[in-house]
Amino acid sequence: MKKINVKSKKGMELVQVAILVALAVALGLIFKTEITDFVNKTFEGLSGFN
Repeated sequence: MKKINVKSKKGMELVQVAILVALAVALGLIFKTEITDFVNKTFEGLSGFN
């Protein structure tokens, strides 16, 4: 059996954390755009009633 190197295991954990953070940021930006579009459309619809 091979002994797992502790340093490479920590490096892999850091890579996984970096990927998860990047994914969370990307999803946040996507949903920010969606929410902004929704709010703008809603206010355009409400201003039409005046």
